[in-house]
Amino acid sequence: MQGWHELRHKQLWTGPRRGLNLPPVSLKKESKMIQNHLPSYLHPEQLGAWGIYLEQIDRVAPYLGHLSRWIETLKRPKRILIVDVPIELDNGTVAHFEGYRVQHNTSRGPGKGGVRFHQDVTLYEVMALSAWMSVKNAAVNLPFGGAKGGVRVDPRTLSRGELERVTRRYTSEIGLIIGPTKDIPAPDVNTNEQIMAWMMDTYSMNEGATATGVVTGKPIALGGSLGRKDATGRGVFTVAEEAARRIGLDLKGARVAVQGLGNVGGVAARLFAQAGSRVVAVQDHAGTVYNEAGLDVPALLAHVAQHGSVQGFGSAESLSMDRFWQVPCDILVPAALEQQITAANAHQIQARMVIEGANGPTTPEADDILHERGILVVPDVIANAGGVTVSYFEWVQDFSSFFWSEDEINARLVRIMREAFESIWKVADEHKVSLRTATFIIACTRMLQARELRGLYP
Repeated sequence: MQGWHELRHKQLWTGPRRGLNLPPVSLKKESKMIQNHLPSYLHPEQLGAWGIYLEQIDRVAPYLGHLSRWIETLKRPKRILIVDVPIELDNGTVAHFEGYRVQHNTSRGPGKGGVRFHQDVTLYEVMALSAWMSVKNAAVNLPFGGAKGGVRVDPRTLSRGELERVTRRYTSEIGLIIGPTKDIPAPDVNTNEQIMAWMMDTYSMNEGATATGVVTGKPIALGGSLGRKDATGRGVFTVAEEAARRIGLDLKGARVAVQGLGNVGGVAARLFAQAGSRVVAVQDHAGTVYNEAGLDVPALLAHVAQHGSVQGFGSAESLSMDRFWQVPCDILVPAALEQQITAANAHQIQARMVIEGANGPTTPEADDILHERGILVVPDVIANAGGVTVSYFEWVQDFSSFFWSEDEINARLVRIMREAFESIWKVADEHKVSLRTATFIIACTRMLQARELRGLYP
């Protein structure tokens, strides 16, 4: 396992700078970059999602008072583990995949964050996602730090057996830094409760005892929690309700556009429809469908379950991918991947509110554009915190071996989300800042207070 500074050194000095995709610079300049901490010297676009996170931290620094002396803590992941994941394929050949587990901050408790399997996973992406988990957990005041994991693999190309072998080998490789009191993975992009079951079993076999609390998002039969599958989408809907009430928007009849129709966007779309909103547009990886009168959400979800995409849904007009951002709506819910709303399309958005269901879907430049245009943005670090909140409930239930009803879980989730949103709204109003900055003020204050109280060891 490499330390953070060792990793930076290796990336800067190995070969033709492949890891950073930067032009050659002098050895003197590279040495200075290493000495002065790499992220501060790179433009956010070169670092992708991690650069966006660093810019967000810089923006919140003036509001941290004496705690700002600790702010560099938030710009450096506590621990980065890069692992090789070799497996034998069904045809007898051996394939190698690269895996990551990043623990960004553990001052307030064990690391918590999902694992994604995707062909485009990068280290900087996982670093950013782990950092946003730190902010998210602190924002809703959960006793967790932030972590994230990923394997660079397209799971659609694997058989079920190959997928299981990737999961088990990856779990074994990161097993030395995860655990119920150290770091608790969960599902993310292209992972689900079956993946979590394999991870739990692998960790338990290596430990010699069943450890249900090592992951969350498990099947109910293995200690999973009721309400977990819908939790993130329910949280998105809950904060949308709170935000709509404050700007005088009636959800009944409100026009909603959703990007991504998975566990987050699909659940949110269903709840909006049940509240009487018109879901007028939905986009996924393969297409965009539109109906000004409102899409039949249950029928659309059934269509996606059968065909794998919204494409070809009969009761709707098909739009180009770019046209999605131009659809007139009251509420826009980006619930797919990061960096979807950029300076290139932010001017086209015709919504009163953006509720970020995905992690990091809006770049800082786009954030500024939306703010200037008077569009309210409810940031990911509060909007999609419902999933980790119910993951916390699952973790608590596993420790106590006492499980709650789904009604209890949903009620606790809604209460926590509403209380967190209320606090964020008050801070935004007090400092005259965006909801994103207000969320970071609350979260970073909590993390740095913990850092200061704990001190440095040794």
